Amino acid sequence: MACGFLEMEILNTFWALTGEDDDRDISIQDVVDYLSSNGVERAYTTIKTVMDRLVSKSILVRYKSGKKFFYKVTVDKREMALDTLKEFCNNFFDGSISDMVRFIERESVEYLVK
Repeated sequence: MACGFLEMEILNTFWALTGEDDDRDISIQDVVDYLSSNGVERAYTTIKTVMDRLVSKSILVRYKSGKKFFYKVTVDKREMALDTLKEFCNNFFDGSISDMVRFIERESVEYLVK
């Protein structure tokens, strides 16, 4: 379930906007407004394209209510983080969690000291 930077910005927006209310209807304009309120200026059409890509990945679902389309996220943040971590582990450490943890321990200290 690999996602690019803008895809993750949009997913984080969904998780922030839904908070305690998973049933909230989220429109493209809601995402554009939320991102711009946080200093990220993106064109409506760019957000729509990326959200449609997330629909094709089955990470978002799109539905129509009245004349307007809304979206819902199909995975929670924890699930996405675990899937991403597993993919990272498989890609860089041949699935060895212990090798990944040793790497993170060793490299994070060096990274933080710089």
